[in-house]
Amino acid sequence: MPAAAFLKVFVMMYGSRVILVIASLAVLSGCSGLTRQQQRTLSGGAIGAAGGAVITAVVGGPVLVGTAIGAGVGAVAGAVTH
Repeated sequence: MPAAAFLKVFVMMYGSRVILVIASLAVLSGCSGLTRQQQRTLSGGAIGAAGGAVITAVVGGPVLVGTAIGAGVGAVAGAVTH
């Protein structure tokens, strides 16, 4: 099998996984220098986004809107928590 064909098959089979791993590592390494308040804000936003998406999916409605609202509420809650 020529190298170009192998590369094409590899990218088709594993490309999205490789991109996901690289993106995850980049995001995690970018969080290393955050203060405690910034970490709480980021965590609150992430948890709120997940919660908003799940609730909106269960209730029925635009999931992206629920995710955005949940992220905003979670980020604010994380930022004001001491």
